[in-house]
Parts: sequence; C-alpha cells; structure tokens
Amino acid sequence: MQNPPETPSASTAKQLPELFEILQPHLKALDSFLLEQVSQFEPEIREHAEYSIDTGGKRIRPSLIFFSGWQADGQVDENLVRLAAVVETVHLATLVHDDIMDEADIRRNRATVARKYNNATAVLLGDALFSHAVYLATLFPTNEVCRNVAESTRKVCTGEILQTMQRGDPDLDMATYLRVIDLKTAELFRVACFLGARLGGYSDAYVRASGAFGRHLGIAYQIYDDMTDLFGSQEKIGKTLGTDIATGKPTMPLILMRDRLPAEEARALRDTLSGKREADIPYWLEKLRQMGIFEEVRQAIFQEIEKARDAVAPYQNQTAANYLHTISQLLWNQVAAL
Repeated sequence: MQNPPETPSASTAKQLPELFEILQPHLKALDSFLLEQVSQFEPEIREHAEYSIDTGGKRIRPSLIFFSGWQADGQVDENLVRLAAVVETVHLATLVHDDIMDEADIRRNRATVARKYNNATAVLLGDALFSHAVYLATLFPTNEVCRNVAESTRKVCTGEILQTMQRGDPDLDMATYLRVIDLKTAELFRVACFLGARLGGYSDAYVRASGAFGRHLGIAYQIYDDMTDLFGSQEKIGKTLGTDIATGKPTMPLILMRDRLPAEEARALRDTLSGKREADIPYWLEKLRQMGIFEEVRQAIFQEIEKARDAVAPYQNQTAANYLHTISQLLWNQVAAL
C-alpha cells in the first residue's frame, strides 16, 4: 500500500491564493502585450492571429517565467513580460497544430482555429505564430534568449512528431513515452524557468536549478494530464474519458496495464490501441481501476514534483525559489484530489 500524499502545510495552502493575486498585474500586462502583437501581423491575417492569441488560457508557462525571475519589489518586469509572450506564443502555435492532428473541433469552449477556418490555414497560421515568437526573441539584447527559444521550439516539434509517428503503436515502451513528454511538454516548462531566472539576474547555479525545476514539473504535469483521460469524473475534468484508448495513444497508465495483463487480455489491448479492435472504453477503464494502476501513476507524479522541489531546495532563502515551490503545490493538490 502506497503512503497517502502529504497534506500541504497551513502556510503553503494560504500562499496559493496570495500567489495568484500578486500575479494578476503581470498576467494583465502579458495579455495586453499579446493583443498588441496582432498589429504586427499583415492586415490580411490579423483576424486569424487575434483569434489564435487567446487570452483565456491557464498561462502556466508565463506564470513560471514570472515566478522564476521574481524580483524583491514585485514590480512588473517588461523583459519578463516579453519573454512570457515569446513562450506563450510558441505554446499557442503548438495548440493550433495539435488540434489539426487530433481533428479537434473545440478548445476552451470555442471552435479550434482549424474548425473556424480550415486545416491549411491553421497549419500556416501556426507557422506564422512560431515565426513571430522567434522575432520577439531577437529583440532581447542577448542572443541567449533567441537561441534557447529556437532550440526548445525544435525539441517541442520533435516531440510532437515522435508522438504522431507512435500513435497506434501497441508496443510503445515506458522509456520512449517519457522521452516524448520530456520533449513536447517539459521542454517549454524548462526553458520558461531557465530564461525567467536568467532575465531575473540570478546566479548561473540558480538558473540551472530553476530549469531543472521546470523540466520535472513539466513531466509531472503531462503525466497528470494523461491520467485525467482515464480516471476521474467527466464533469469535473471537462472532457470525455478514454479518448487516448480510442485514438491509440499509449500513455503511462496504459503501458503499465498492458505489461501486467494476462496474455490474452494484453493482446486485446494491443489490438485496441492499433485500431484492429473497436475500443471498449468502459471495460478498460474498469480494468485500470481493478489493477491499482491509478495509485502507481499518482505516485509517479508526486515523485516528479519532489524532484522539481529538490532542484530549488538549496535556494529557499530566495523569494523566487519559494514561489516556485509553492506553485508546485497546486499540481500536487490537483493530483491528490483525483
């Protein structure tokens, strides 16, 4: 039996709403900056760009940038705002392309770019967003920002390519799964924290530690996102359960289950993931619960969060590191509540 997840201390639980409150001026400045970017696009596609630059998202990566580079006075830093716009624009571009590949019609309660316009327009619009993000990165006085953003963008795209190539592969192993999420999700978390700390003027050691924090938090976040596809309440998470099974996307819970099933059932799951057999989603969801996969995946997420916290633990005398530690509690609480 696994140990129950730790309960957040009273001080940490109290800090979470306070963090969101102090972050609001920074996020407001980011939204204004992003909307200003619409005028930088050619007149013919400004409507499309404005639709893509959605200001209603979670803003996880920008939040990590602001916290990793946090200054003692708490004032809005224009360089961090610009960096947040760069990273968020890259993220938005990946969402535009993801929705094409997933044939998704709805994102954030409205039509996807591909659905509103068409796939060809969405592909090119995503490319335009990528290009504009790199352009914004070139405006910093150091080329370190542009170099890191360009490299991270390539890695994110590589992760998406690998995931696309492996969709429907019933024999995907755990190492490959972790490699894909490290590239497609954790990399932007890492570069957000790394460059946020760099622009915040922190030491090289802390910059590296902040990047490591972001990477492990990003891995934890993607495993959590994959887990919510299979466990929990549809009403609570706001999406249909079991879509990864139906679309042949092996994730950590499915890989663990496949490797522990009796031969005949393992073969049936492989046939389901490869598209040879119609997906009996209720059956597989119940099988996951019976086999105790949920708790094992949950512990894997907690372990990644702990690795993230350990990375910045030596710097707990700095407000920025404390804020990063506290924001990790939000994901911890979400996982514990499932």
